[in-house]
Amino acid sequence: MKEYERKGLLERVEREGATVGASIPEEITVQGQDIDLREFVFEIKRRDTVPRGEHDRVEQAKTNLRRERLQRKQRLEEGDISHEEGERLVESIIGIDRALNALESLGGTNLEAEEKAKEAADQKRWMSFLQKALGKKDASKRSRL
Repeated sequence: MKEYERKGLLERVEREGATVGASIPEEITVQGQDIDLREFVFEIKRRDTVPRGEHDRVEQAKTNLRRERLQRKQRLEEGDISHEEGERLVESIIGIDRALNALESLGGTNLEAEEKAKEAADQKRWMSFLQKALGKKDASKRSRL
């Protein structure tokens, strides 16, 4: 493959809207293991939130997909490959990005937990402020919620 072709393919991978209209690959080999990627993503997306038991599985899948994306991109950057093989790599990288975007958009449970933690911290700071403003000593030790 010529250098200008390689640069053009890499530019397609890094384009901001590259995943728009792209589809998640039906099946992909990640870390030497075949995965029904589309089925996995749709199964997880069908639910509103990621169940606690599935959270680790989803995080591991995202980690493996990121690693696979990096390996494929490095092969595209440095490998002795044909233009056709480069095209296939670009399509697979964009498909991985699409799957990662779908998986990253999940997480209702984490957001809810974060919101509750923020509210509790705000309330604790407010109580501490009020107690200090009223002149009570060791306000932070007595304030419990």
